[in-house]
Amino acid sequence: METTTHNNIKQIIKDSLTRSMSYAEYRALVSTLVETNSNTGNQVTEALANYTMLNDRRMKRWDKTVKIDEGLSASIANKTMDQTWIIITESWCGDAAHVMPVINKIAELNQGINFKIVLRDQNEALMDNFLTNGSRSIAKLIIIDNQTQNVVSTYGPRPSTATALVNDYKAKHGGLTPEFKEDLQKWYNKDKGQTVIADLVPLLDN
Repeated sequence: METTTHNNIKQIIKDSLTRSMSYAEYRALVSTLVETNSNTGNQVTEALANYTMLNDRRMKRWDKTVKIDEGLSASIANKTMDQTWIIITESWCGDAAHVMPVINKIAELNQGINFKIVLRDQNEALMDNFLTNGSRSIAKLIIIDNQTQNVVSTYGPRPSTATALVNDYKAKHGGLTPEFKEDLQKWYNKDKGQTVIADLVPLLDN
């Protein structure tokens, strides 16, 4: 039974990859959505279109400003890798806008990393195999060994420090307030993608 499930996940991943896009294609898609005041996903609303516009600005900023230490960059570039990194996202997801440009910078450093993006609502079977505490939380990164097609690691939906901040706040207050979400954005801006880098580097050795 386990083998069947394992094979099913491999097939689901394979199917999802046929609907995937590169980071450049995703950035172009989001820019087009901003121009048409729209968003990805099953529901198109003014609020989600607005978040998409904000995220486009965030990604533009991080694409230009995310820095990876020179020594670390060289170390990542020299690793022998043969992996596909699939991230599940939607244009309106605030966490994704901060995390994805950093992941892309890491992937660009090593030719053995094939970074692909899929949309959650177009890939429900994939999403449902990679839930976070039973929830369809995004952005979710799935790291696959290209030789075996096995999933070797997952990451997300948030960097480790941000996850701790969210969990602590939920434990105390029962949910996330608009004020907290604003504070979380400030944390991302101050962190400059460094926690994502620190979180992902150990996964490169899997």
